[in-house]
Amino acid sequence: MKKLFYITTIATLLFSCKQEVAEEKVIDDGLITVTVAQFQSSKMKIGSPLEQDFDVTVKSSGKIDVPPQYRAKVTTFLGGYVKANKLLVGDKVAKGQALITLENTDYLDLQKDYVEVAEQINYLKSEFERQKTLYNEKITSQKNYLKAESDYRQAKGMYQGLREKLVLLNINPANVERGKFTSQITISAPISGDVTVMNANVGMFMSPSDVILEIVDTNYLHLNLSIFEKDILHVKQGQNITFTVPEASKEVFTSKVQLVGKSIENKDRTISVFGTLSPEIKEKLLSGMFVEATIVISTKKGWSLPNEAVIHENDNFYVLLLQNDKENYVFKKEVIKVGEINEHFTELIPTDKVNQHTKIVTKGSYELTN
Repeated sequence: MKKLFYITTIATLLFSCKQEVAEEKVIDDGLITVTVAQFQSSKMKIGSPLEQDFDVTVKSSGKIDVPPQYRAKVTTFLGGYVKANKLLVGDKVAKGQALITLENTDYLDLQKDYVEVAEQINYLKSEFERQKTLYNEKITSQKNYLKAESDYRQAKGMYQGLREKLVLLNINPANVERGKFTSQITISAPISGDVTVMNANVGMFMSPSDVILEIVDTNYLHLNLSIFEKDILHVKQGQNITFTVPEASKEVFTSKVQLVGKSIENKDRTISVFGTLSPEIKEKLLSGMFVEATIVISTKKGWSLPNEAVIHENDNFYVLLLQNDKENYVFKKEVIKVGEINEHFTELIPTDKVNQHTKIVTKGSYELTN
């Protein structure tokens, strides 16, 4: 009796092991089954790819910028201490407007030197003319005449040089010659625009190498994009550009190619491409903003799927193919090849498995795969 029990137990264990092995060999067929009720409640849709026009594009990045002539770094010709400054970043200034006042005794020394040379020059001029007359009448030597001429020309050159320095410092030479000296100078705006950088505080010493402030004329904002060498031959003047400022907004802006660079720059082998901006867009943007852009280089016909029909996983693209719709809906996840992608549609590259005749889940595929 015990022997029969042992045989039965062993047979049972062997059968269980075989059943476990059989269950481990069951392979998932990758099919997704949905009931009719589930299909309808989820408002899923099935359709085939449709032919439409796709933009052929070139991707790029860059920034909002202005041409060099509309960006100014304000410095001083001769250093000085900041006496007065009422400007803040963001203030608008007009060309010629007083920006900042500097003070330094070196300005007084320059004016003193100018006055001394100005007083000497009249005497040296008259002495030169006198020596010239005497020389012509053979009364004086050529040596005296040449020395008088040399002294006069040296003084005249020094006078002109000091005068130009005063003008650069916005000091009126006529006032200096009348004895009106000043220890302060006013720096004026070289262009109209907005103050974008301010480095001066009252009491600071600003040397000629220091940038006191920067001015940008935002009326001339434009796109400055970098295009890789492999794409540049496709980019032409007048092509449409769409771009976003990803760090600030999801809004999509438009532009047109205005100018294409003629030489390859930098180590990354890129070429500069510039785009125009409308006044309405300029009001929303700031100089220096980073942008991501797409340049439309041509259009082509292609088979399209709604973006929500395409599943993007691990650098691959998938769709759900309809296998059966008799009693329930049965779908299979299939990898596809894609071309251009725009805001609403993805271009399908037809294959034997997925083409314009294939029935595909066009709405609701995300709910089935997540």
